Amino acid sequence: MRIDDVLDEVRALRAADAPTHGGRTLAYVYDSGLAEVDELGARAHALASAANALDPTTFPSLLRMENDLVATAAALLGGGRETVGTVTSGGTESCLLAVLAARQARPEVADPAVVLPTTAHAAFHKAAHLFGLRVVAVEVDPVTFRADAETMAEAIDEDTVLVVASAPSYAHGVVDPVAEIAEAAARRGVRMHVDACIGGWVLPYLRRLGVEGPAFDLSVPGVTSISVDLHKYAYCPKGVSVLLHANTELRRGHYFGSADWPGYTMLNTTVQSTRSGGPLAAAWAVVRHLGDEGYLRLARDTLHAVEAIRAGVEATDGLRVLGEPGATLLAVATDGTDAGFDLFTVADEMRQRGWYVQPQFAHGHSPVNLHLTVTAVNRDCHDEFVADLRASVDAARGSGPVAVDPALRALLAGLDPDALTPEQFAGLLDAAGLAPGADAALPSRMAPINALLDAAPPRLRERVLLEFLGVLYRPSRREATVD
Repeated sequence: MRIDDVLDEVRALRAADAPTHGGRTLAYVYDSGLAEVDELGARAHALASAANALDPTTFPSLLRMENDLVATAAALLGGGRETVGTVTSGGTESCLLAVLAARQARPEVADPAVVLPTTAHAAFHKAAHLFGLRVVAVEVDPVTFRADAETMAEAIDEDTVLVVASAPSYAHGVVDPVAEIAEAAARRGVRMHVDACIGGWVLPYLRRLGVEGPAFDLSVPGVTSISVDLHKYAYCPKGVSVLLHANTELRRGHYFGSADWPGYTMLNTTVQSTRSGGPLAAAWAVVRHLGDEGYLRLARDTLHAVEAIRAGVEATDGLRVLGEPGATLLAVATDGTDAGFDLFTVADEMRQRGWYVQPQFAHGHSPVNLHLTVTAVNRDCHDEFVADLRASVDAARGSGPVAVDPALRALLAGLDPDALTPEQFAGLLDAAGLAPGADAALPSRMAPINALLDAAPPRLRERVLLEFLGVLYRPSRREATVD
């Protein structure tokens, strides 16, 4: 096919996606609102996309850029002279490597465990699954959703190889009491990782703007590692994250080498071997261009938008903000009264008005809520967002809440996901409205589906949605790209 025709097809396919610019997608994407930043990132990405960070001696430019990014992140996040780091593909890989390094450092522990608050990112559960650790999940405060340092300390024992806290947690935007948790970990000689993937690049600037909150970075005694994503509030193209360790010895456990084969000696600093230089160069260019003052301006814009949206939510009848958010994320729930509407319908109504807000299912003390990731570009559209949110609540109240039949709830509660057959899962997908045919589009309104999924126990929900992924990733010959 002609190049222009192929690009036209890409544009046509992208037209069905949620918008990545303009502040209307309040999850997954991070928009500075500066067109020149996007252009710079794309051009730098293209310049280095063919280079391979697998071998820094062959591509020394990538080594220089990685060391520069690590140094910048360390300076921002309280690192000292001994601080070292690694650039990864994203927050999940950074968290995986933090867990792996802690696990490898304690080979004598037969049943290694990671202690984390129930609000910690699911990436740590993935790491435990992959690397054979036991998760010790500690309940958080049911009102603030902040980790309880005393309870975390009590959970640490001789099998604990890592303790985790969030700055902030993704679900509620709450910064945990890192100093108290780190002190408890240090008393037991256990590593302490701070997941600042979503907040690490913006919290230091918010502190300079007068936003108070707990200390969270490497300057806190007992914190041994911290992760920060540059494709979030550093506004770099995806996917780039930095994992910092307080010293070289702490980092060594996630390095891998193998000379026991006839090819080149494979040396890896990350889970990946081949690593495109594109994301690395793009991040390096954007960080150099924006600089300290640029990030301070963007943080000020973001803070303005967060405050305006929060005030608008709290002034809307039937809504409230969960917990005590201390960064740029908000979780919007109903106010606990018989509001006469459900948030899944509100999310659908917002989608009809051109906004994507992320539904979060009930879990423990956390009720159903809508997650909002607020970025700098929202400074220009927060009034419109609040107006559409209120209109969406009114529309949802008019249509009434989605109901799940009590008998169906009871059935879902009694199902064993590990005992269900593929045919039974297919039936559940069909009942949930998640079994599209080969040419069928996904439903435009997800409220009935989300209400049903919310009624399912978490393990069953996981299995149903994994089966759904299997349906999505099943190409037909019509979808083949090479004839």
